[in-house]
Amino acid sequence: MPEGFTRVHRPRSSILANRTMGDNNITRQLLSEAANAAAGAAGARPRQQSVQLSPQAEQIAEAASNRRMSPVILSGVVRSIEAALVLATALLSYAVYLRNAPDIDTSLYVLAVVSITTLTTLGFQAVQIYSVSAFRRYVQSLSRIMAVWIGTFAIMAAVVFFLKIGDSYSRGWISIWLASGIVSLTAFRAVLVPIVRKLSKMQELNRRAVIVGGGPAGEKLIDALEGSDEADIEIFGIFDDRGDDRSPRKVAGYEKLGTVDELVAFCRTASIDMLIVTIPITAEKRVLEILRKLWVLPVDIRLSAHTNRLQFRPRSYSYVGSVPMLDVFDKPLRDWDAIMKGVFDKLVAAGILLFAAPVMLAVAAAVRLESKGPALFKQKRYGFNNELIEVFKFRSMYTERCDANAAKLVTKDDPRVTRVGRFIRKTSLDELPQLFNVLRGELSLVGPRPHALQAKAADHLYDDVVDGYFARHRVKPGITGWAQVNGWRGETDTQEKIQQRVAHDLYYIENWSIWFDIYILAMTPVSLMDTRSAY
Repeated sequence: MPEGFTRVHRPRSSILANRTMGDNNITRQLLSEAANAAAGAAGARPRQQSVQLSPQAEQIAEAASNRRMSPVILSGVVRSIEAALVLATALLSYAVYLRNAPDIDTSLYVLAVVSITTLTTLGFQAVQIYSVSAFRRYVQSLSRIMAVWIGTFAIMAAVVFFLKIGDSYSRGWISIWLASGIVSLTAFRAVLVPIVRKLSKMQELNRRAVIVGGGPAGEKLIDALEGSDEADIEIFGIFDDRGDDRSPRKVAGYEKLGTVDELVAFCRTASIDMLIVTIPITAEKRVLEILRKLWVLPVDIRLSAHTNRLQFRPRSYSYVGSVPMLDVFDKPLRDWDAIMKGVFDKLVAAGILLFAAPVMLAVAAAVRLESKGPALFKQKRYGFNNELIEVFKFRSMYTERCDANAAKLVTKDDPRVTRVGRFIRKTSLDELPQLFNVLRGELSLVGPRPHALQAKAADHLYDDVVDGYFARHRVKPGITGWAQVNGWRGETDTQEKIQQRVAHDLYYIENWSIWFDIYILAMTPVSLMDTRSAY
């Protein structure tokens, strides 16, 4: 294992507490200024130079490039399985014991099954048996499960007694359901515990973190995290701009891997979940400078608060184990949201492909008939987390004049564009092959549009025009997006046009919901009627 790795144990799944930081005026002001500093888009700026990581940082980043299992998803899967076991044992008990019984009021049994299944599921959640730490503790978790399970049946017995409907239920059925539920839940947890323990030993359930800021503050934070029995953090190193005695090369056994600029490049390779900034909140200027660089990354960003003299109410903090944090930015589209969006994308994309197949075949034939060369055109573009992807399009230019990097914008009556190309570009039919990118998991149906590598606005590269431009890559790009349905599609011949696109993209990222996606998809055909900027 690369030097600098240390294991720390996992906390409860409820480590992220109430995120109401806005209750404090100072915190609200800091976050507002951080967001404004990060999202400011005015004016051109010097182009950022490529950053070279140290050999050690490259080694650690490569080792951390694989994705890990989400504890939130694991918890949801376990919750669903146990609810299914409760329901299945009820139905099986009914089928075995009451299959041929006469004069049964089925509606009462349905009411009992629904009520007990609901109460046990809520009870299991209330006694906190759906955290990874609970999954590892068989005896403790099982005792809570049995208390809830037996207690729920006791409540049912009391309700039936007071309503005087005891004769309506079979005591045999209740007894079999009670016993079979105990057996099935006990057996499931017996299988689950060794699996989770093995995953924990392999560090598959830990969140990967990087400390931003070394020195005494960084050392105190690391000691606090390692001293918390329920912390779920694996620290991958320290990054700090300071190079003097305030930030030595090694802090609490961890190597300093580079500067904050190098951290951005590090996180493009490594699958990092959280950045923890140790700079005190009172050093407002420096905190804002750091956040302005880091907010473009698809990670959680937290301010360490355990040594702050400025104290807020407990509910203003989130916690990593027992260590308080102030939430600054959250990773967008995480856990179940990401799964929901991915399933939605693939199902809808597959359906559209089925219906659009005849149109796509006709477009491909028209492209081939008018000019020599392939019907499809592949172009490298920036995808999620600045990863390069190859986007499919129907070819709209003459083969010998195709511009793979989009170094020159397509303009009105551009001689490079064929007659068929003009039509399919105006109607956006050239984008239909990107449905295959969606099925491959490279694009979403809805998201910020992927831009070509050399795309420009008024002769300036997009990331030269918009400070924080790459923040739009915190989610997968899409075939259509909020900017497109609001009229910001087509040629970007002015800086304002790309700034407006980015502003709409960031709004979409911060306000995503599945219903927002559906609305954008529904409005896309309407927006395509405006072809004034599509050449």
